[in-house]
Amino acid sequence: MCNLYSITTNQAAIADLFRVVRRYEGNLPPMPGVFPDYPAPVIRNGDNGEREMAMMRWGMPPPPRTGGPPVTNIRNMSSPHWRAWLKPEHRCLVPANSFAEYAPEPNPETKKKDVVWFALAESRPLFAFAGIWTNFNGDRGTKSKPVPGPHMVYGFLTTTPNAVVEPIHQKAMPVILTSTEEWNAWLRAPWDEAKALQTPLPNEQLTIVDRGANKEDKASAA
Repeated sequence: MCNLYSITTNQAAIADLFRVVRRYEGNLPPMPGVFPDYPAPVIRNGDNGEREMAMMRWGMPPPPRTGGPPVTNIRNMSSPHWRAWLKPEHRCLVPANSFAEYAPEPNPETKKKDVVWFALAESRPLFAFAGIWTNFNGDRGTKSKPVPGPHMVYGFLTTTPNAVVEPIHQKAMPVILTSTEEWNAWLRAPWDEAKALQTPLPNEQLTIVDRGANKEDKASAA
C-alpha cells in the first residue's frame, strides 16, 4: 500500500504539463514527503469543464459498514462504495515525482525496514496517479487537534504490482498515468473506457531511485 509519495515540482510546471487553467491561489512549497491526511495538490475538472488545481487532504471516506481510517489506496472499483465517484466529475489527477514502499525485510545494519523510492527516472519527472475525490463534512486531522470540515479529500487507485515493485511490495502498486492521452481519458472518458487504465506501469518505465531510512525523497527535494 502506497502511503507516502513526493511532489516537489513547482506549481507553474505542474500547471503547464497538465494544462491547468485555474491554479491554486496560494503558496505551493515542495513536499518531499506526502503522508495520509496531508493537504496536497490535485487536478480536477472544474464546473466549467476547465482543469483546475486544488489542495485536498489525502484519504477518502471509508465504507460505513467497516469504518476505520480514511482510505488512501483504492483497488476494488466494483465495490458499491466507490460507484458514486467513478464519473468524470469525481476523477482527478494526483501529481507526483516519486512514491515509496517499505522493504519487506529489515535492513541487517539498521534492524529497520528501508524506505524504497520509485520514480520514472533518476531525474524524478512528473507523473500522475489516477485518483478520485469528494467533499467530506467531518473532522480531519488528529483527535487532539481536529480540523472541522468541510474538506475536499482524495485517494488514488492501485493495481497489480509490476516486476520493479513486486519484490518490495507484493500486493499492489499505484495506478500511474504518464501521457497526455491517459490524463485526458482519466478525466473525461466514460468509466467503461477509463477503467482500462487501472493496469501496472510497464517495467521499463519505472526504477528504484533511493533506498534507506529517509521518509522524504531527499534527491527529489534537492
